[in-house]
Amino acid sequence: CRSCLVKYLEENNTCPTCRIVIHQSHPLQYIGHDRTMQDIVYKLVPGLQEAEMKKQREFYHKLGMEVPGDIKGETCSTKQHLDSHRNGETKADENINKETSEEKQEEDNDYHRSDEQVSICLECNSSKLRGLKRKWIRCSAQATVLHLKKFIAKKLNLSSFNELDILCNEEILGKDHTLKFVVVTRWRFK
Repeated sequence: CRSCLVKYLEENNTCPTCRIVIHQSHPLQYIGHDRTMQDIVYKLVPGLQEAEMKKQREFYHKLGMEVPGDIKGETCSTKQHLDSHRNGETKADENINKETSEEKQEEDNDYHRSDEQVSICLECNSSKLRGLKRKWIRCSAQATVLHLKKFIAKKLNLSSFNELDILCNEEILGKDHTLKFVVVTRWRFK
């Protein structure tokens, strides 16, 4: 399970099965969900997805925690999908097309929430600028430094985002660097 892998990788940087080095300094950054493989397995094994969602709901309920949003959403659409197959229902082409367009719209409204997420502390090192009201943000690892510059400029009511430099460990970051790239190559524990 994921928690066992995380515990293992806190002490080691190799695969527990084949002993290949995952990454010298940050092995946890290189493990993640393989959503394509997960979708294939769910399609091949009847009832597995519904059982997994049920286990996750029970787990969160047992801990007294709210079920994360993506699991709630998956549960609803999965339940509808599984119920229609169980009852032997088949839909007309126009209903299927309507469902597909609704799913596409949901995907479009995702705003990269299903991407790997990165938490960032934005601290102002300039006496000319005021700091942000909230210095911690969480965003997609696919966001770029340019996205951050535009965000900060908008929050601070600056006329141009080009006036800003974003640094990580006293090193200026390029505008096209993704946050994932920064985490992997620039960020180090201090």
